[in-house]
Amino acid sequence: MAKAVGRSGRGSDGGEPARRPVRKKAGRDAERTRASVLAAATRTFVESGFNGARIDLIAERAAINKQLIYYYFGSKEQLYVAVLDAAYSALRSAEADLHLADLDPVAAIRELALFNWRYHVAHPDLISLVRTENLHKARYLRRSRKLTGLNSPLIAAISGLLKRGAASGQFRADADPVDVYITIAALSFYYLANQWTLAVNFKRKLLAPARLSAWGEHIVAVILASLRPEPA
Repeated sequence: MAKAVGRSGRGSDGGEPARRPVRKKAGRDAERTRASVLAAATRTFVESGFNGARIDLIAERAAINKQLIYYYFGSKEQLYVAVLDAAYSALRSAEADLHLADLDPVAAIRELALFNWRYHVAHPDLISLVRTENLHKARYLRRSRKLTGLNSPLIAAISGLLKRGAASGQFRADADPVDVYITIAALSFYYLANQWTLAVNFKRKLLAPARLSAWGEHIVAVILASLRPEPA
C-alpha cells in the first residue's frame, strides 16, 4: 500500500521524502529544447546558408533564450554540424528500415534506388543543406563525429547485396558499393537541385507527379543496367 505524503514531502510515517521523477522531466525538457533548436536552425540554415544564418533568429524561432543555444551546442559552427548530423542520421535511419538483406538482390537495389529518390523529393531541406556544405567544401561536415558510423552500415549492406547478386549471376562481380550509392544519390540530387534551370532549358514540368514517377524508374533502370553482368 502506498504511503501518504504530507506537505513537507515526507511520508506520513515521518520517513524519507517521496521520490519525484525530477531528473526524467529535466531530461525530457532538454530533449525537447534541443529538438526545437535543431528544427529552427535547420530552417534558418536552409534559408540563409551558414554565413547568413543568425543565432538571434534561431533563438526567436525556437522561442528560447539564445544563451541556451550556446549551452547545448557551444557555437554556431557546432550547431550547424549538429544540423548536418541530424539530416544524415534521418536518411540513414530510414534506409536501415528497408531491411535490404531480406530481399532478392535485384529487388533490394530497386527498393533502395526508389527510396532514395522519393526521400529526396520529400525532403528538400536535405538538398539545400548538402548544397550549402558543398559550397564550403565540406569544411563543417569534416568535424562530424557521427558520419563514419552512419555510412558504414549502409555501404556494408550494399556490399552484401552486390556479393549475393554476383553469386547468383544477377550482377557483375566487380561492382563497387560506394559507386552504386553515389550514382543513385547523384541521379536523385542533380534532378532536384537543378530543377529550375532544367525546366527552363528543356521546357518540362519536372515536378509533375508523372515526371517524378518516371524519373524514379529511370534511376532504377540505370542502376540495374550498370550492374548487369557482361554476356558470356
